Amino acid sequence: MNDQVPSRLELLLFLERVQERDLARTRRWIAQEQRREAERQRGAAARPPDPDWLIEQSIGRDAPPVYVHVGDCHMAGKRSKGVPRNVALRALGDGIDACPHCRPDSRLGVLD
Repeated sequence: MNDQVPSRLELLLFLERVQERDLARTRRWIAQEQRREAERQRGAAARPPDPDWLIEQSIGRDAPPVYVHVGDCHMAGKRSKGVPRNVALRALGDGIDACPHCRPDSRLGVLD
């Protein structure tokens, strides 16, 4: 049995080793987070800009479109695709409804 009490110096050296391991682990975590953040920034920079206008398709392969939306409309469904301004104007002129939430007809200057 070892009944010797470690000296203060031995305890401080042990504490130093523990803290060095903790610091090394923290530095690894920081490096990992920096890599993740850099990847997020590269992804955001590479992402194409949101379209200015959307046309939302109805359910069904040959079903007509149901709404024209402003590009950032939160009500646009998953079946929406980005279109240029002239296509959005033509769709409204062809009788496709304007989204009642984002009112693309107002933004395009086309009112009933």
